[in-house]
Amino acid sequence: MIRFIVLAISLTVSVAATRAAERPNVVLVAIDDLNDWVGCLGGHPQVKTPQIDKLAARGVNFTNAHCQAPICNPSRISMLLGKLPSTTGHYFLAPGFRDVDVTRDAVTMFQHFRAGGYRAESMGKIFHGPADAASFDHVQRSRGYRRTPGQTEKLRYRVPGSHPAWDWGQVDFADEDQRDYHTAAWAAKRIGELAERDEPFFLAVGFHLPHVPIYASKKWFDMYPLETLAMPPVPDEDLEDVPPIAVQLSLNPTAPRSQWMKEHGEDKHAVRAYLASISFIDHLVGMVTDSVQAAGLGDNTIVVLFSDHGFHLGEKNKWAKRSLWQRTTRVPLIIAGPGIEKGVQCDAPVGLIDVYPTLVETCQMAEPDGLDGHSLAGLLNDPSSPWDHPAICTFGPGNHSIHSRDYHYIHYRDGSEELYDHRTDRDEHHNLADDPELAKIVQRHRKWIPAHDAPMVPGSRGSDSPLYGESEGLRKAMKRGK
Repeated sequence: MIRFIVLAISLTVSVAATRAAERPNVVLVAIDDLNDWVGCLGGHPQVKTPQIDKLAARGVNFTNAHCQAPICNPSRISMLLGKLPSTTGHYFLAPGFRDVDVTRDAVTMFQHFRAGGYRAESMGKIFHGPADAASFDHVQRSRGYRRTPGQTEKLRYRVPGSHPAWDWGQVDFADEDQRDYHTAAWAAKRIGELAERDEPFFLAVGFHLPHVPIYASKKWFDMYPLETLAMPPVPDEDLEDVPPIAVQLSLNPTAPRSQWMKEHGEDKHAVRAYLASISFIDHLVGMVTDSVQAAGLGDNTIVVLFSDHGFHLGEKNKWAKRSLWQRTTRVPLIIAGPGIEKGVQCDAPVGLIDVYPTLVETCQMAEPDGLDGHSLAGLLNDPSSPWDHPAICTFGPGNHSIHSRDYHYIHYRDGSEELYDHRTDRDEHHNLADDPELAKIVQRHRKWIPAHDAPMVPGSRGSDSPLYGESEGLRKAMKRGK
């Protein structure tokens, strides 16, 4: 009997050692349009995100992380191909990367992992639009409601001619019937099933909220009473020191105007809906991450949580994304898993572009040629490690945002500039680009501007800004509500 017990313990230890030596699984959690209104980032004083905060306590929270493009399609293309917009020419909402010759045969992060022996599966919004079939062994089709069944009118935002997706408010159907809930429930169940397989897996889980329409049930709205709601600071003179091209570039034909929102009192209702939907998504994040632990995979699974870009809620007198200001560029990025420091913050300027090479290194894969990002593996082991790279965000050829540890520099294609000192001006209310005492700081950041801007890919000319004109691709994307 004693020999049997000793043998059983030996086998258990042996199996555990074997699993520890295996390449880790990867669970990638994508959230659409989530800015830094997350508890562990301090973007809003009242936001409640206990599950995301718990994940941050288990890994490294990158507090100075930024997207590479301030809208869905090019941001996701950049991250999942590992190439900057200035490299590929994908700057706007259309076309997809498989629709043009320059990236038609590009190998995505998921394809690379599949070629290396991983099983890749997905559900929800990972790419902009339908999932890329070549990237996954299995794609689970999304299901569930996006709005109340039978709802034909908007709840609050009914401006004639406005985009049908722009709306916000409380809906009366159960959380369990919502699209994002079904995604979380499937992922939680699937993680347990994949744990029984002999091959490592890469599971990509994409949530749509808090993308418009910003709907959530009463439970989440009750967490943010309207009468005590904290609004983001928006000085009346917020745009007086920015160049005209900055305002023109960030104009969004589909979004409400700041003046209208204030005059009709809808700014508070929209902020409340945004916070409510964040807390709902946070709950779903917990369903996914808890399932990793429940399946016994906590010591052999890397969890990456990120958002594709930020979102303005009145700051700079603007709503939605599509700007190079920090409210749009800054995103949550949390990485947790085996061999990764726990409960630490890292203020190095990093980008979503760095996730691909990071996962390749930490999962002991061969790195493909031509990746523009840099592995964060050193920072995951020691967040104080040297990091000499900026975080670059691009919106159209010649328009670049450069983040260092302390400063945010923006260069526009007409030569206009902005500079913000985040040590004293986190909300970016004071443009210091013309301060002669900061001329060397400006010059240092100029050196990081991409040396070459790839031409816009065919079909994307003008896709998202009055600076470039409207295209058929934009009209189709707008019609879809993307």
